Amino acid sequence: MMTSNKPYLIRALYEWLVDNDATPHVLVDTSFDGVMIPSSIAKDGQVVLNIATRAVQGLEMQNTHISFSARFGGVSQNIYIPIQAVLAIYSMEDGEGMMFAEEVASSEGKKKPKEAGNKSGKPKDNKAGLKIVK
Repeated sequence: MMTSNKPYLIRALYEWLVDNDATPHVLVDTSFDGVMIPSSIAKDGQVVLNIATRAVQGLEMQNTHISFSARFGGVSQNIYIPIQAVLAIYSMEDGEGMMFAEEVASSEGKKKPKEAGNKSGKPKDNKAGLKIVK
Protein backbone atom coordinates (compact mmCIF):
# COMPACT_ATOMS: atom_id res chain seq x y z
CA MET A 1 0.00 0.00 0.00
CA MET A 2 1.31 3.44 -0.93
CA THR A 3 1.69 6.20 1.61
CA SER A 4 -0.65 9.18 1.60
CA ASN A 5 0.02 11.80 -1.08
CA LYS A 6 -1.40 14.55 1.16
CA PRO A 7 1.89 15.74 2.73
CA TYR A 8 3.52 15.87 -0.72
CA LEU A 9 0.63 17.89 -2.14
CA ILE A 10 0.73 20.27 0.82
CA ARG A 11 4.46 20.90 0.34
CA ALA A 12 4.09 21.32 -3.43
CA LEU A 13 1.18 23.75 -3.07
CA TYR A 14 3.07 25.70 -0.41
CA GLU A 15 6.03 26.14 -2.80
CA TRP A 16 3.71 27.07 -5.67
CA LEU A 17 1.93 29.69 -3.55
CA VAL A 18 5.20 31.19 -2.31
CA ASP A 19 6.67 31.22 -5.83
CA ASN A 20 3.63 33.20 -6.96
CA ASP A 21 3.93 35.77 -4.16
CA ALA A 22 0.79 34.47 -2.46
CA THR A 23 0.30 34.12 1.29
CA PRO A 24 -0.21 30.42 2.14
CA HIS A 25 -2.77 29.56 4.79
CA VAL A 26 -3.83 26.17 6.15
CA LEU A 27 -7.27 25.28 7.45
CA VAL A 28 -6.90 22.90 10.40
CA ASP A 29 -9.43 20.59 12.07
CA THR A 30 -8.58 21.20 15.72
CA SER A 31 -10.52 18.11 16.88
CA PHE A 32 -7.65 15.77 15.91
CA ASP A 33 -5.49 14.44 18.74
CA GLY A 34 -2.04 15.96 18.63
CA VAL A 35 -3.05 19.41 17.33
CA MET A 36 -1.16 21.91 19.46
CA ILE A 37 -2.35 25.50 19.05
CA PRO A 38 -3.33 28.26 21.48
CA SER A 39 -6.86 27.31 22.56
CA SER A 40 -8.06 30.88 22.13
CA ILE A 41 -7.59 30.88 18.33
CA ALA A 42 -9.80 27.89 17.44
CA LYS A 43 -13.38 28.57 16.40
CA ASP A 44 -16.01 25.89 15.79
CA GLY A 45 -13.34 23.17 15.84
CA GLN A 46 -11.26 24.79 13.11
CA VAL A 47 -8.56 27.41 12.69
CA VAL A 48 -6.93 29.13 9.71
CA LEU A 49 -3.19 29.70 10.12
CA ASN A 50 -0.91 31.89 8.04
CA ILE A 51 2.20 29.82 7.26
CA ALA A 52 4.05 32.40 5.16
CA THR A 53 7.76 32.70 5.95
CA ARG A 54 7.26 36.22 7.31
CA ALA A 55 4.61 34.97 9.75
CA VAL A 56 6.32 31.87 11.19
CA GLN A 57 9.71 30.69 12.36
CA GLY A 58 11.21 27.24 11.93
CA LEU A 59 8.54 25.94 9.55
CA GLU A 60 8.85 22.16 9.23
CA MET A 61 6.62 20.26 6.80
CA GLN A 62 7.09 16.52 7.25
CA ASN A 63 5.06 13.53 6.07
CA THR A 64 3.52 13.25 9.54
CA HIS A 65 3.10 16.86 10.64
CA ILE A 66 3.57 20.59 10.14
CA SER A 67 5.25 22.50 12.95
CA PHE A 68 6.47 26.04 13.51
CA SER A 69 6.45 28.84 16.02
CA ALA A 70 4.43 32.01 15.61
CA ARG A 71 3.33 34.97 17.68
CA PHE A 72 -0.21 35.16 18.99
CA GLY A 73 -1.05 38.25 21.00
CA GLY A 74 2.66 39.09 21.07
CA VAL A 75 3.60 35.75 22.65
CA SER A 76 5.62 33.16 20.73
CA GLN A 77 3.85 29.79 20.61
CA ASN A 78 4.93 26.40 19.26
CA ILE A 79 2.40 24.98 16.80
CA TYR A 80 2.08 21.29 15.87
CA ILE A 81 -0.41 20.03 13.29
CA PRO A 82 -0.70 16.34 12.35
CA ILE A 83 -1.08 16.04 8.56
CA GLN A 84 -4.47 14.32 9.02
CA ALA A 85 -5.78 17.53 10.62
CA VAL A 86 -5.01 19.71 7.57
CA LEU A 87 -8.27 20.34 5.69
CA ALA A 88 -6.94 22.80 3.09
CA ILE A 89 -4.00 24.88 1.92
CA TYR A 90 -4.76 28.02 -0.06
CA SER A 91 -3.79 31.57 -0.93
CA MET A 92 -5.16 34.33 1.29
CA GLU A 93 -5.32 36.68 -1.71
CA ASP A 94 -7.56 34.69 -4.05
CA GLY A 95 -8.40 31.34 -2.43
CA GLU A 96 -6.37 29.33 -4.96
CA GLY A 97 -5.26 26.04 -3.47
CA MET A 98 -6.68 22.68 -2.50
CA MET A 99 -9.18 21.33 0.00
CA PHE A 100 -8.79 17.77 1.24
CA ALA A 101 -11.48 15.24 2.12
CA GLU A 102 -11.96 14.84 5.86
CA GLU A 103 -9.86 11.89 6.99
CA VAL A 104 -11.14 8.92 8.91
CA ALA A 105 -9.45 8.58 12.28
CA SER A 106 -6.76 5.92 12.44
CA SER A 107 -4.94 4.44 15.40
CA GLU A 108 -2.20 7.06 14.91
CA GLY A 109 -4.34 10.19 14.57
CA LYS A 110 -7.49 9.71 16.60
CA LYS A 111 -10.10 12.32 16.17
CA LYS A 112 -11.49 13.94 19.26
CA PRO A 113 -15.28 14.17 19.57
CA LYS A 114 -16.66 17.12 17.59
CA GLU A 115 -17.65 20.20 19.50
CA ALA A 116 -21.34 21.05 19.54
CA GLY A 117 -21.04 24.13 17.31
CA ASN A 118 -19.67 22.36 14.21
CA LYS A 119 -22.05 19.67 13.02
CA SER A 120 -21.06 19.55 9.36
CA GLY A 121 -17.27 19.31 9.80
CA LYS A 122 -16.92 21.56 6.75
CA PRO A 123 -15.40 25.03 6.63
CA LYS A 124 -17.92 27.81 7.10
CA ASP A 125 -16.95 29.71 3.96
CA ASN A 126 -15.37 27.87 1.06
CA LYS A 127 -13.03 30.09 -0.90
CA ALA A 128 -13.11 30.13 -4.68
CA GLY A 129 -10.64 27.72 -6.20
CA LEU A 130 -10.71 25.10 -3.42
CA LYS A 131 -11.46 21.59 -4.59
CA ILE A 132 -12.00 18.38 -2.61
CA VAL A 133 -9.37 15.74 -3.37
CA LYS A 134 -10.08 12.09 -2.58
